[in-house]
Amino acid sequence: MPEAGDPEVRDALVVGAGATGLAAAWSLARNGRRVALLEASPRIGGNLHSERAGEWQIEHGPNTVIMKPPFYALLQELSLLDEARPADDASRKRFIALNGHPVPLPTRLWNAPGNPLLGWQGWAGLLREPFVGRGPSDEESLADFVTRRLGPRIMDRLVDPFVSGVYAGDPQRLSAKAAMPRLVALEQAHGSLICGGLARLFRGARQGPAVPREWRGRLLSFPSGLQRLAERLGEVITARPNATLACNCRIERIAREDDHWLAEDDAGRRWRARELLLAVPAHVAARLLAPVDVALAEPLAEIVYPPVNVVSLGFRQADIGHPLDGFGLLIPRVEQRQTLGVLFPSSLFAHRAPEGHHLLNVFLGGRRSPQITEEDDATQIGQAIADLSDLLHIRGAPVWQRVVRWPRAIPQYEIGHLDRVAAIDAALTHHPGLSLAGNWRDGIAVGDCLENGRRLGEQIAAR
Repeated sequence: MPEAGDPEVRDALVVGAGATGLAAAWSLARNGRRVALLEASPRIGGNLHSERAGEWQIEHGPNTVIMKPPFYALLQELSLLDEARPADDASRKRFIALNGHPVPLPTRLWNAPGNPLLGWQGWAGLLREPFVGRGPSDEESLADFVTRRLGPRIMDRLVDPFVSGVYAGDPQRLSAKAAMPRLVALEQAHGSLICGGLARLFRGARQGPAVPREWRGRLLSFPSGLQRLAERLGEVITARPNATLACNCRIERIAREDDHWLAEDDAGRRWRARELLLAVPAHVAARLLAPVDVALAEPLAEIVYPPVNVVSLGFRQADIGHPLDGFGLLIPRVEQRQTLGVLFPSSLFAHRAPEGHHLLNVFLGGRRSPQITEEDDATQIGQAIADLSDLLHIRGAPVWQRVVRWPRAIPQYEIGHLDRVAAIDAALTHHPGLSLAGNWRDGIAVGDCLENGRRLGEQIAAR
């Protein structure tokens, strides 16, 4: 590891070893570029963090990744496909709370007509949707967009809980164009979400699957958890003689010096490269860039990251009356509960809980209820149990529990987000060799971050 004043100039520095930074560093390394990947914490992976506690295994962050063509190609590249495990078929079943009862979403078209989640109001909204005109030219909130096209029932009972589960966000604040760009694109291209969806489905069927049938669209993880993906990326990066990976390396200062970038860590070590990629949360990038260019720092600092806590609870099977035969349960705001939703990890993958037990991952906080995350562990565990007892027929106390806190969890793509990103991109044109990436732009899912990092690494390698 270089000492202060080391004269070596690498091709690229990547700051941040989360999914985006790992994928970018691997892309650079495999293209023969001299790259250093610098991570502030003692471990790589960012929110890809799995923990084993005896016979219990939890995820601090995402629980699964969906199999899409770019991710399938990456797993092949990393020789990880044999280690991947698809979620149990129960994962296809999702529950949403309705008037104090968990109701499964319909998994087949012929099951939809009688599903109470839609109700007659929902069907009325669906039937009128093809005849709704295109929206205003001004940016719409996600709530306004969905209500305009599909009606309040679908907004309140289906989209609202989905937004809570993905973003922990507020649909009244989220930008439709930024948070769900595919929906807006369908309206613009076809004038209807339903007609556009059918056209896309037909076009996809004609093109055929890009991954083998047994993997197509499946949710997956690894026996030791999603952290295995980060660990494997770290292994292949460090196996390259042209690549360096340094943990416990908190970058405190960046600067442009002549024709290269300088990054200095909290131990006074200096790293130099012709290209610098900050693959860190927006607020971290804002702090580092404030002395460099306020036009870069200000829009980054405006991106909101609400707190979310994960309350993991282990129960004896006999103490939960619900079969937990699904991926999890989302709770709409109209149900007036603090809990955003709960996942059923032990129903999805083997060895997540001891024999004869269930594991629940409960999510509290988010954009609309950040205050609950400040309470002590006992209060949050009590809140989770109170919110779920009647829904899941919980009859006994948990035999194991763990609270994981994310003070700044998921970036919110709120109204004005695309303007902020555009301002950042415009300011970057004045700083050759500087790139910014992360889940604050172009998608928050793990698969999005991996593909965006890979693509950016390819672009930097080609320069």
